[in-house]
Amino acid sequence: MSATAESTHLQSTAPKRVPAARRRKVTPDHETVIIGAGISGMGTAIELMRRGNNRFIILERARDVGGTWRDNRYPGVAVDITSFTYSYSFEQEPNWSRVFAPGTELNQYTRRVAAKYGVYKHIRFGVEIEQAEFDAEYHLWRISTTAGEQITARFVVSATGGLISPKLPDIEGLDSFKGKVIHTGRWDGEYSLKDKRVAVIGTGATAVQLIPKIAPEVAHLDVYQRTPIWVLKKPDGKIPAWLRTLFRWSPLLQRAVRMGTDALTEAVMVVALVQYRNMPGLVHWAERACLNNMREQLSERPDLWEKLTPAYGFGCKRPTFSNDYFQTYGRDNVDLVTAGIDRISEDGIIDKSGQERPVDVLILATGYRVFERGNLPSYEVWGSNRRELGEFWESERYQAYEGVTIPGYPNYFMQLGPYALLGSSYFKMVEGNAIHIGRCIDEAHRRGASMVEVRPDIHRRYFEDIQARQEQTVFLNHNCEASNSYYFDCNGDAPMLRPSTSMEMMWRAKHLSMDNYLYSERNRKRIVPND
Repeated sequence: MSATAESTHLQSTAPKRVPAARRRKVTPDHETVIIGAGISGMGTAIELMRRGNNRFIILERARDVGGTWRDNRYPGVAVDITSFTYSYSFEQEPNWSRVFAPGTELNQYTRRVAAKYGVYKHIRFGVEIEQAEFDAEYHLWRISTTAGEQITARFVVSATGGLISPKLPDIEGLDSFKGKVIHTGRWDGEYSLKDKRVAVIGTGATAVQLIPKIAPEVAHLDVYQRTPIWVLKKPDGKIPAWLRTLFRWSPLLQRAVRMGTDALTEAVMVVALVQYRNMPGLVHWAERACLNNMREQLSERPDLWEKLTPAYGFGCKRPTFSNDYFQTYGRDNVDLVTAGIDRISEDGIIDKSGQERPVDVLILATGYRVFERGNLPSYEVWGSNRRELGEFWESERYQAYEGVTIPGYPNYFMQLGPYALLGSSYFKMVEGNAIHIGRCIDEAHRRGASMVEVRPDIHRRYFEDIQARQEQTVFLNHNCEASNSYYFDCNGDAPMLRPSTSMEMMWRAKHLSMDNYLYSERNRKRIVPND
């Protein structure tokens, strides 16, 4: 989509009108449409099938499953949560090659799961959604594709993920650069970096994995850092064949290992951040560990320590793990540039000190649009309130009950809504939210309802509780304004992470009262009374 087209798309103030001939259908084509065949879409599909519900279809714009792990192919791509934790709990993988599995293995894992659980037969590939509009008269969603097709569904599950829209830096002259430009999210595997002068813009988690891999093969590497990152030691290593054999023979053993890595990840990535005000010691311990990691790797370059030390607190933006990122800056062919970029010329980058460095290849490790209008979700959503969801969130703050449902958007469920993501594992969020979604659809069936919507008062109290919990987190207490973190939105909120443990989230998903929702039966146009 061109910049002009994208701007027009995001500024639209009314749903696109569908020709009358295509609006006559009052019985939905599908009971449930799941948008996206990544980890969250697949997890939702498997949960629905587990409940005996096969009346759904998955619409995927790409040509295979996998989402982020299908699209990200840059050198060094790997999980930054241990492989034992980073998988579906019901489908553990005994054959990971490393404690932190490479991205190719995650991609293979998603394809294997899709085949094993019969997900592929429910997927239509090559379908991109342009908008979804709720028909309040017939209690269904009218979904328009970019190809001009209309698909109707009683329920919609948005499982498009967060890391799907690469974010380009707003730097003067980027379009004029005559060399090769590669965004890490759209890696060109056919292009060789050997003996090239390369510049990497960005030092987030992706760059931490990428930079040590490409430094040995390039002629020279300039790394342009705006904000340093907290980096812990990576307890990685090859998983020996005998242990993989034990995992295949004894799934109980692997579950025990998973419980241990879950507890450690929960302590470092969740409890320390969520309960920062009450337990600041955990965060300060992590900061000391990160600084020791840097100084050990760069023991001979103390002149770089200050430049690589974050000015914000641990957890304000996603930390990561590496045993070789810092030592890369000790190489003769690598320079860390912190002066800031003034502009990009046809042949290189000019920093704010006026120095120009020649570049053959420009690598943009600048991440993704996350909680921004036009990304979550990546299509327009018009509810029964006649408001576009992105506009609603921008003006009213990002909010969703349990990170899943929003008043004014009936029969619409999100896998990655505001305050949904758990810091410990994306898979845990997916499984919990899939249970929540499955329970809502089942309850609608049980009550003979054609519409289900969270009660506004329940939603309001939940959002108030979330904001109260945020007061305890690292995000509002540890100099996060200096972090340039995608955790924060345009309103200054931090809607990315749920301020709770995974245990609490899963309990609520399984046990929250279904009376927290309103149920309507279309034919009689009234609220179905509670039993």
